[in-house]
Amino acid sequence: MSEPLLLIPGLNCTAALFAPQRAVLGNDREILVADIGQDDTVAGLARRALADAPDRFALAGLSMGGYVSLEVLRQAPGRVTRLALLDTSARPDSEEATQRRMRLIRIAEHGRFADVHPLLWDRLVAPARRSDRDLEGIVKGMMAQTGPEAFARQQRAIIGRMDSRPGLAAIAVPTLVVVGDQDAITPPAMARELAEAIPGAELLEIADCGHLSTLEQPEVVNDALVRWLAA
Repeated sequence: MSEPLLLIPGLNCTAALFAPQRAVLGNDREILVADIGQDDTVAGLARRALADAPDRFALAGLSMGGYVSLEVLRQAPGRVTRLALLDTSARPDSEEATQRRMRLIRIAEHGRFADVHPLLWDRLVAPARRSDRDLEGIVKGMMAQTGPEAFARQQRAIIGRMDSRPGLAAIAVPTLVVVGDQDAITPPAMARELAEAIPGAELLEIADCGHLSTLEQPEVVNDALVRWLAA
């Protein structure tokens, strides 16, 4: 068997975020998906992921999963063999983003969690995919499985995350950075910032793709991950 692969989903997401990748990559390696619903800090999420992970593993995270992946690497750099950062950023939360997150927390905690989806959907996917009901159904299913309490914890973790940019130059494992060219949440400029700061990192910008690259363009992401794992 090849090295295990630990996947860390994004906000309001579950293992279904990586279903297309698990179907392709799971034939010759153990694939684990981190529990991201129990903690309200990125450091806590990273500790839980490490407690459940094997001694050495490849690591990939999307969006919030990328924030947690960078923290996993800080806490246990010797355990991570390679790193993939998908549709994410090394920056701390902006004041504007924090205010938006606090509003969503209030909505979720006041019995209106169903109202969260329409407030997020248009920013999650490329404009051409907004009418894709199958894709939207997957996103709604992940949201229902996450639930309002875990969603609020995740948002608080994201708000409190640290600025990871100062540590990027110290990353010494093969690194892949992926971003959709129409990602409205963590735009390509943030991915370029990551790739330029991490020594030897490969950058892939996916055409006609928003924030949920693993679901919007699974074949392209799968091909990139196969190459990354083989490098």
